[in-house]
Amino acid sequence: MIDIYSPTVQNPSALVPVDPAIEGYMRSLVNQTDHPVLIEMEALARQKNFPIVDRLVGIFLETQAKMINARRIFEFGSGYGYSAYWFAKALGVEGEMICSDGDSRNQEMAEKYLSTAGVWNKINFHVGLAQEIFMQTSGDFDICYNDVDKGDYPDVWKMARDRIRPGGLYIADNVLWHGRVAVEDFTDIVPGWTEAILEHNRLIFSDPLFDAFINPTRDGVIVARRKTA
Repeated sequence: MIDIYSPTVQNPSALVPVDPAIEGYMRSLVNQTDHPVLIEMEALARQKNFPIVDRLVGIFLETQAKMINARRIFEFGSGYGYSAYWFAKALGVEGEMICSDGDSRNQEMAEKYLSTAGVWNKINFHVGLAQEIFMQTSGDFDICYNDVDKGDYPDVWKMARDRIRPGGLYIADNVLWHGRVAVEDFTDIVPGWTEAILEHNRLIFSDPLFDAFINPTRDGVIVARRKTA
């Protein structure tokens, strides 16, 4: 399996948003909190070249959810539950997290991992197209998290923005796309994905109802907060 999220597979000149030495230092500060399930999930990602947000972004997601006292989260694209692990840790006893993935095997692995981690009771995992699953839900969310195929990013933003409560967050991973968004000469393994991310980011930063910023850790995480009245 080719890791389409690698900065060097298709584009050796791609920019590295944060110097690896800095990320290494940041990572050294959090290694003391390793959970056996977390270590196993990260090992599987390395073995299978499966794209996960990894430790630093995971902690960032958990912190964001705690800061707004999130109780209801929708995740567009859940894989086998790595990012859901971090979000679920932040949810209260009555919290609900709706996960989505197109592969039933990922659902099975997520149930195994997140049950062992003691958070599966907060998870409502659906198999299918994330956008369709989202349309089948009702009500607003504290957080909508986007990590689907990058070509679908603009459409997911348009769907999610109106279902985020005031003060709630829209979060998306890979918004710097290993620096391709900042260079003129780039190569995508999937044509159109860089353009889609550029459009996605432009839409968010030009939306008057949201405040937004990008955390450049790993591959860039956008956080957009819906303004309160």
